[in-house]
Amino acid sequence: MDTPREPLRLLFVCVENSNRSQMAEAFARLHAREMGLAVEAVSAGSRPSGVVNPKAIASMAELGYDLAAHRSKALKEVEAQPFDAAVTMGCGDACPLVKARRRFDWQIPDPKHLEPADFRKVRDLVSRQVRALLEELAPRG
Repeated sequence: MDTPREPLRLLFVCVENSNRSQMAEAFARLHAREMGLAVEAVSAGSRPSGVVNPKAIASMAELGYDLAAHRSKALKEVEAQPFDAAVTMGCGDACPLVKARRRFDWQIPDPKHLEPADFRKVRDLVSRQVRALLEELAPRG
């Protein structure tokens, strides 16, 4: 009998936790479900804005995901147990170190002030990056 695997624990970090990291958290859940993976995804900000950007909410709603249920939170609110992967999104030194087996820094532009069409391009880039991450980290066997 197979022993159930522990879920992959993923942390996505950007400065405000209002756009990129929020969408990455959502895509980790969506893609993991499609791929049959167990994933615990969380997002946080080094200097959280306290709100999820309405543009991010609208952009994800186009794909059937309710990002309005998310909230912007600080890194200090994230559980201290280690993550399988911590992903920063171009916030560089503003993101303190967290315990993670693997670390990634994705240079994804902040879409905060972009028009909807360009915002969608960033959203779709985040989606592709998250899917590739899940494919790389997915347990084999």
